[in-house]
Amino acid sequence: MPHESSTAPNVLVVDDEEDVAEAYALKLRGDYDTELAFGGEAALEKADATTDAMLLDRRMPDIHGDEVLEELRDQGYDFPIIMVTAVDPDLNILEMDFDDYLCKPVDKETLQKTLDQHVDRNGTDPKLDEFFSLLSKLSVLESELQPSELENDEEFQQLKRRAVKLSDDLRGSMDDFEEIVETHRSVDRGSRSSL
Repeated sequence: MPHESSTAPNVLVVDDEEDVAEAYALKLRGDYDTELAFGGEAALEKADATTDAMLLDRRMPDIHGDEVLEELRDQGYDFPIIMVTAVDPDLNILEMDFDDYLCKPVDKETLQKTLDQHVDRNGTDPKLDEFFSLLSKLSVLESELQPSELENDEEFQQLKRRAVKLSDDLRGSMDDFEEIVETHRSVDRGSRSSL
């Protein structure tokens, strides 16, 4: 589905499995314009100033999604990148510069809610963007790993402390902070963080 000229945000859907990418595009029809990229190389070619968000698979044969993410950030693209993948998250995601992480399979409501949250607020408050990126990572890891693995990981503990500090700062400066956080937590990406 090529990008058409409209007021709807443009989402680049990246997956090496064409039927998966097309299914996500169908789920977003009506709310988002979608463009498809069947692999990492195509994603790097198609990402441009018209891209408002990206759904990015991790495990792709030509260029791994982690490398695509890193390359896009190195090129200065700051649009929301949401990892949508069957790769079980591990502590290595703590260093990755994505905005959200969803484990396949992902239903229509989850895709739309996640994109709505990130596209609507992208760039409006860098502290809030950082907080939600951290919250997503922490939530996914808490749902996938054993507590003992997380308790002994200093980087995880540092990010958790950073998220708590950001939460405290934002709570004091935003009247609707709790409502925004509850909306973010309503996305089914795993267990809810305790922040």
